[in-house]
Amino acid sequence: MNKHQIHDSKIVCLGGGIGTVNLVKGLRKHTPRITIVASMADDGGSAGRLRRLYNVLPPGDIVSCIASLTESEESSQFLTYRFPGDRYGKDDELSGHKMGNLMMVAAEQITGSYAGAVEYLKKIFQVTADIYPATAHAVTLHAITVDGREVHGEETIDLGKYDDPRILQTVYLKPENPQASKDVIDAMDVADCIVAGPGDLYSNLLPVLIVPEIAQKLKETKTKKIYVVNVANKPFETTGYVVSDFIEAITRHLGTFPFDTIIVNTNQGETLPEQFHYEYVKIDEKLHQQESFKLVEKDLLNLDFPLYHNSTKLAEAIVEQL
Repeated sequence: MNKHQIHDSKIVCLGGGIGTVNLVKGLRKHTPRITIVASMADDGGSAGRLRRLYNVLPPGDIVSCIASLTESEESSQFLTYRFPGDRYGKDDELSGHKMGNLMMVAAEQITGSYAGAVEYLKKIFQVTADIYPATAHAVTLHAITVDGREVHGEETIDLGKYDDPRILQTVYLKPENPQASKDVIDAMDVADCIVAGPGDLYSNLLPVLIVPEIAQKLKETKTKKIYVVNVANKPFETTGYVVSDFIEAITRHLGTFPFDTIIVNTNQGETLPEQFHYEYVKIDEKLHQQESFKLVEKDLLNLDFPLYHNSTKLAEAIVEQL
C-alpha cells in the first residue's frame, strides 16, 4: 500500500492491555482508523476493586487505551494518575485507584451504560478511535494447570497466586460462551488488518480470543491477521516459552492458529531489568520449518525499557505487511 492507502486502513487491535496501548501509540501515526477490543476479565487492582464495589465492567484497559490516544500529554497523565497507596487495597478506599477508572464509573452512572461511559470519556478527551469491550457480559477468568488444578480469577492468574508448579494449560471464561459486542464483530468484518498482541497471553490476550464469536470470526475472515509475539516471557504465565509455544497455546484454545503473519523481535542483546524476573522469548528453529504463516523477524526492542516493543518500530513492521 502507498502512504495514502495506509492512512485509510482500518486496523482492529485485540487485547486492550499495556501491549495494545504501546502498539496504538505507534499505529496512530499511520492511520486514525483504529479499533481496540479490550478484555473484560480484569478483576485485579483498581479495576477489580471498582468492579466489586459498583458492579461495573472493568474500566482499566479501556482507560489506558483512551489515555494512549488523547492528543494531550496532560490529559494522558491525568487519566493514568494513580492515587498514593495500595492498588490492591480495600474496595471502598481511594488509595491506589487510577483517576481514569474513577471517571469511567462516574461516566457510567451519568450515561446509564458502559458503552455510554466509553463514548463520554472519548468525547471529553477528544479521542476518535473506536474502543469496545470484547463482551458486554461480566466475565471471570479461570485456568487449568498442566497437572489439572483449577485456578480462579484474573488477578490470581496474573500474579501467580497459586501453588507450584505454576504452569498453565488452558484458560476459560465464566459464564460460558459470552456474547461478543456487535460493534466488535462489525469492526472485524470491515477491517483491513486484525492484530492480536502483544500482551499477557493467558490473562489478557486469550480472554479476548476465546470469546466464541471473536474466535469464529478470526477463523473465517480472509483479511490480514497478524500476531505479535511478546518481547519477553512473563513469570507464572509463559516462563520458558519459545515462539512456537505461543502458537501452540493459541491453537490449543481455538482449535487452529488463525493468523497468517507472526512478528517477532530479534534484538535480545539488552539486559532486562532484574527486578521483574522476565526473560527474552527465543525464536526456535521449528518456526523456520513451517509454511502456514509468514514469519517477520525484526529488531523491535524498546531500548529505554527492553521488556516492551518500541512503538514506532512495531507499528512500522505492521504497516509494512498491509
